[in-house]
Amino acid sequence: MGKEVNGVSRSRFEMFTNSDEAVINKKLPKELLLRIFSFLDVVTLCRCAQVSRSWNVLALDGSNWQRIDLFDFQRDIEGRVVENISKRCGGFLRKLSLRGCLGVGDSALRTFSQNCRNIELLSLNGCTKITDSTCNSLSKFCPKLKHLDLASCTSITNLSLKALSEGCPLLEQLNISWCDQITKDGIQALVRSCPGLKGLFLKGCTQLEDEALKHIGSHCPDLVTLNLQTCSQITDEGLITICRGCHRLQSLCVSGCANITDAILHALGQNCPRLRILEVARCSQLTDVGFTTLARNCHELEKMDLEECVQITDGTLIQLSIHCPRLQVLSLSHCELITDDGIRHLGSGPCAHDCLEVIELDNCPLITDASLEHLKSCHSLDRIELYDCQQITRAGIKRLRTHLPNIKVHAYFAPVTPPPSVGGSRQRFCRCCVLL
Repeated sequence: MGKEVNGVSRSRFEMFTNSDEAVINKKLPKELLLRIFSFLDVVTLCRCAQVSRSWNVLALDGSNWQRIDLFDFQRDIEGRVVENISKRCGGFLRKLSLRGCLGVGDSALRTFSQNCRNIELLSLNGCTKITDSTCNSLSKFCPKLKHLDLASCTSITNLSLKALSEGCPLLEQLNISWCDQITKDGIQALVRSCPGLKGLFLKGCTQLEDEALKHIGSHCPDLVTLNLQTCSQITDEGLITICRGCHRLQSLCVSGCANITDAILHALGQNCPRLRILEVARCSQLTDVGFTTLARNCHELEKMDLEECVQITDGTLIQLSIHCPRLQVLSLSHCELITDDGIRHLGSGPCAHDCLEVIELDNCPLITDASLEHLKSCHSLDRIELYDCQQITRAGIKRLRTHLPNIKVHAYFAPVTPPPSVGGSRQRFCRCCVLL
């Protein structure tokens, strides 16, 4: 085999003969053409491969296929396509997304693992055919794997996590959301052998209890992102262990974990000063007391989802307005004790003028047009949600728009019931939202 140039052998360049009359092939060195092809996406590369025999060689060279995302290209692929890709790319491939490719199973991914041993990022999100066998293959052949997405792969069990712990010690991010067979045993095996974990997405892993969280808190000091949405069995005990062991935590989602109390907010405030994102929707036991501690200690907060935190009042908004100057997104939907006074403080706080982009106030019955007046100075405000805020009027929204003409306002106004004397069939109104 001839000497390689940028991963392409000399013998391949011999395809460019004098019979190829294309000007571009005559004027540009083949190495430069290969470099140009390296910037093209999957679809364009496939089109170029059909232009001529010489372009086919360059377009399908493995060095051009280091990052592949088939989600926007073709999702109904069969396993043989993945096998062909793996043979084409070999050791060049670093990132592959097969998200939503329902036809891909264990056999194809075993071939893939054998051929693409330098893979670092792999998304199998929604590939429902795969089982623990795929993780065994990845463990055996892909030691450089750092990011793995197995969300909605419901056949995955603790055996997969044990396999990954044995063969993929560099793992930094793992998504096993909705893999509801996972228990504390799998989590324990994983975190003990993968100390560099920075992101864990465990949404919908309903069998997880506090014991699993204690293992995470003890072995994952670099953890930055943790999603435990709808893990309904967890309590303060497990989450406090997370806070005390993971001081670098920046994003925490515990929405739907109804057992947690203000103790979690105190623990976050005392241990996780870098927190940027907190999602605690439907955590109805949280109060102003906990959010006061949080706001006074976590000044980098950017996004907060407090939907259905039904006990909070304007006191929480006052603390956020004073201590959280970077706040960009705030959901207060179904927080029925919030009033115009809380919005007034928020609108005059340091986050209002330059940072606040989204505020959600659905089903806040005490909010009136006065709140919209208080938000006029929020020049970065892009969207406001006002469904079922019965004291908000069209006129109030119109006045807000004179100051923020590009803002998206979502609201619903019930149609006026026609008087009984009106004849004819009654008009039927759609119950969906109106984009004002």
